[in-house]
Amino acid sequence: MNISYNWLKDYLQFDLSPRETADALTSIGLETGSVDIFQSVKGGLEGLVIGEVLTCIPHPNSDHLHLTTVNIGNGEPLKIVCGAPNVAAGQKVVVATIGTKLYMGEEEITIKRSKIRGEESFGMICAEDEIGIGTSHDGIIVLPPDAKVGIPAKEYYNVETDYVLEVDITPNRSDAASHYGVARDLAAYLKQAGKPYKLTKPSVDEFKIDKKEGGIDVIVENTEACPRYSGLTIRGVEVKESPNWLKNRLEAIGLRPINNIVDITNYILYETGQPMHAFDAAYITGNKIIVRTLPDKTKFIALDGQEYELSDKDLMICNEEEGMCIAGVFGGLKSGVTENTKDIFLESAYFNPTWIRKTARRHGLNTDSSFRFERGTDPNNTVYALMRAALLVKQLAGGEIEGEIRDIYPHHVEKPRVILRYEKADSLIGKKIPEETIKSILESLEIEIEQETASELTLRIPTYRVDVLREVDVIEDILRIYGYDNIGFSSSLKSNLSFQTAVDRKHKIQTLISDQLTAVGFYEIMNNSLTKKTYYENTETFPASRCVTIINPLSNDLSVMRQTLLFGGLESIAYNRNRKHNDLRFYEFGNCYFFDPKKKNENDLLAPYAEETHLGMWICGKRTHKNWAAPDAESSVFELKAHIENILKRLGIADEIIHEPFQNDIFATGMNMRKKGKRIGSWGIVSTKMRKIFDIDTDVFFAEINMDTLLKETKNLVVRFSEITRFPAVSRDMALLVDKKVTFAQIEQVARKSEKKLLSKVSLFDVYEGNNLPEGTKSYAINFVLQDKEKTLTDQQIDAIMQKIRMDLEKELNAVLR
Repeated sequence: MNISYNWLKDYLQFDLSPRETADALTSIGLETGSVDIFQSVKGGLEGLVIGEVLTCIPHPNSDHLHLTTVNIGNGEPLKIVCGAPNVAAGQKVVVATIGTKLYMGEEEITIKRSKIRGEESFGMICAEDEIGIGTSHDGIIVLPPDAKVGIPAKEYYNVETDYVLEVDITPNRSDAASHYGVARDLAAYLKQAGKPYKLTKPSVDEFKIDKKEGGIDVIVENTEACPRYSGLTIRGVEVKESPNWLKNRLEAIGLRPINNIVDITNYILYETGQPMHAFDAAYITGNKIIVRTLPDKTKFIALDGQEYELSDKDLMICNEEEGMCIAGVFGGLKSGVTENTKDIFLESAYFNPTWIRKTARRHGLNTDSSFRFERGTDPNNTVYALMRAALLVKQLAGGEIEGEIRDIYPHHVEKPRVILRYEKADSLIGKKIPEETIKSILESLEIEIEQETASELTLRIPTYRVDVLREVDVIEDILRIYGYDNIGFSSSLKSNLSFQTAVDRKHKIQTLISDQLTAVGFYEIMNNSLTKKTYYENTETFPASRCVTIINPLSNDLSVMRQTLLFGGLESIAYNRNRKHNDLRFYEFGNCYFFDPKKKNENDLLAPYAEETHLGMWICGKRTHKNWAAPDAESSVFELKAHIENILKRLGIADEIIHEPFQNDIFATGMNMRKKGKRIGSWGIVSTKMRKIFDIDTDVFFAEINMDTLLKETKNLVVRFSEITRFPAVSRDMALLVDKKVTFAQIEQVARKSEKKLLSKVSLFDVYEGNNLPEGTKSYAINFVLQDKEKTLTDQQIDAIMQKIRMDLEKELNAVLR
């Protein structure tokens, strides 16, 4: 939120510079970024002075230029060549001297000494659009005769220079979403810092009702959604342009002035934090405001001209015939104030934050009012803001206040009561703050001390502090005003014995895998856990019925929790390929979420929900590019498999993993990885159907590993490195004739079961299917590597092992030696 330094000083007298103010606000939790200069006229009219035209004669070499001499109050008159048709002797004018910079839109001009048609010119007599105070270019500005020669133009035009502080308001600090709210917090800081200050809240003592009878009535039908509604009728107003001081305040924080009535409601919003709305009373049929909901699917045209379909959960401000405004969010097309408005009804209400938040999200609307209402405004500030606005309306637009203030407030919101224990404050802060200092800070934060004992305080919290409801909240407030920097380190070191938890091990394994993948060229990505439901609606593997649906989604694109990391990675691949980054290696650690309606349990609401941590890996594009040492080489699914196996080797379970082929709507060709029947994950080639969803026109190889299962399966494994054995390995080949359905994974599994100690490696180096083989069979050529780390193997041992492996293969897989 933008905060005007000058506006802040309307309520708080203090001596800090804008930069010091920003630092002070940051120190008390209102983080402030940039500090920018604002000028009501671009350039601040620097270098421009008020002058008087002494002489004006035609230019000898032009039929439209004039030679003038102009007194600017500092000695010798300036010779200026002027082309304006209305220039004449005796006029008071605005003069740009040499070196002055003029801004006309985005164009910047520097005034220089020049020769025009042979005559020297030492400045420029200016028109409105040339100095930024208007749009006219019909001629030069002619000032009233009483304009004083020699004074700076910025002084004549009351140009305001301000500083704008960009304050980052956290969701819990709705009380600071206004200039007075920030001033109130800054005053607390100044008091504790021992610096001079004076905080003044604008008075409404002059408020009075001009005509006690009449006025527009208010009926609140839904007091849950609208706990308090205050309103006031003002008749006979004159809608016109706002005065400069008001326009400067709004423009400084980035708001466009509209008219005096609308500008006042915006001013009050940013002054007090209380959103307001001004209705044109001519459109309030029945002379009655009704706060209620409308039937589901009712059509409503808003101020922006768009038609919205209302829910029966949207609170509306209505007249007797129709809805005029989506309460707390957006006004209707006929509810706003225009130049033809004569009578207005001012609204100042407190709406239920949950209702406003849901309505704003439902319609995709985010306004200054909804921003504050959905975070919580002060229910006890509505009438003050109404009086403050009414006084400004009478001052700037005239009119008479008709009828008493309508204030519907059936259940008064009391100040929350919190007990603060000194001992608890000391233990959380880590330092004993003197009791008098604590009470001083509480007083500066307008927190009332209701009762006091030697050990604790009973406090009443202002209703504008919607975030302070517990003892720890009060302690946090004390600490931020006291200053985090004032909490020193103890001279003693406290420690305790600890052990590695499951979370510690999980982080350790993830870091190990991350380092390994990053080292071979992968980049880590992080995608949102929320995703589009449309990805799952036509997917059999991950059906939409198993999605965890968000009840109140931020948008349709973020309506469900992801079941797989696949779609986020494909989004990242599409994004990069659309920007000519074609060769990609990605990995991601992320949680996936599942809903199983069969597990619903009335006694356990979380029973149907599950959460798993997954590792996703994606490869696409070229593996190498053509160079002097190698030709172009496309990536393949076996490259992905190699990276997976390297991870499994690092964790010590590569030899125990069985790869089983499968096919579904996610994978055109895929392999499931299992360890003792437990599924670890899968890898393969992403199907064309999936790629088309993201307009990816190349093969994508994807793997997804269940990290929770992987961690369980490696929990008791310790991977140790040993010296390279001095004894040689022995290689033996075997050609086997097997059924076409038999996979290499099955052969490897049988071989390793047959010889667990000395068989170090099993690899497939040839597959043959075709002529000279019995129908329904194929031939595998397999290499076996045997090695004993303690001695050299003898021929008898080798032959015995190979014979046993062959016999087991014949027995379990009907394999025949060729």
